[in-house]
Amino acid sequence: MKSVLILIGALAVLGVAAMAVFVFVVQNVETPDYRVLERDAAIEIRDYPALIVAEVRREGDRRAALSAGFGPLAGYIFAKERGGESVSMTAPVTQTRADEPIAMTVPVTQTPTDAAGQWAVRFIMPARYDLDGLPAPAGETVRLRALEPRRVAAIRFSGRATDALIAEQESRLRAWLETRGLAVAGAPTYAYYNDPLTPGFLRRNEVMLELAATD
Repeated sequence: MKSVLILIGALAVLGVAAMAVFVFVVQNVETPDYRVLERDAAIEIRDYPALIVAEVRREGDRRAALSAGFGPLAGYIFAKERGGESVSMTAPVTQTRADEPIAMTVPVTQTPTDAAGQWAVRFIMPARYDLDGLPAPAGETVRLRALEPRRVAAIRFSGRATDALIAEQESRLRAWLETRGLAVAGAPTYAYYNDPLTPGFLRRNEVMLELAATD
């Protein structure tokens, strides 16, 4: 009995330590700056500044394209196939359909999340860089792009980002916008803030919809 209690205590200590490491890592990963204009529980209206991103385009369903795009982007920031310095990891990784018309160079599209097609997977570059200051990618797989400032509505949620959960949260966000008479300029961007080993209840995911400009 005593050994069981010792084991349980040890596991509890390890759990607390793992949680502390998780919090430290998350709090020390750079995320893009934005200004919150309105907040309603898990939903925010945000203004984002211009951003520099590294982008890879891949075909397939959402999960397959995300997985296929992640490797080349990680290779770019960690300087595995190019010269120059490594680039700090940031969050979130974003993903959106890239085979339909998009607004303001932001690849936002509304289609079923499990549909196959071309997807743009992006790492947001640290704010200290501009396009000229970033190392050039080794080939044509990774592209560096400048995104224009934009206003978005975002809904934040935890859990493993399955197609069903993403669709549910997107529906909530669209219903919220409809009640306020806010028009969407494009379709969703999906944002993933955590690595695959992070437990679902600790994960931060978002669906973002760019808002149409108002007069």
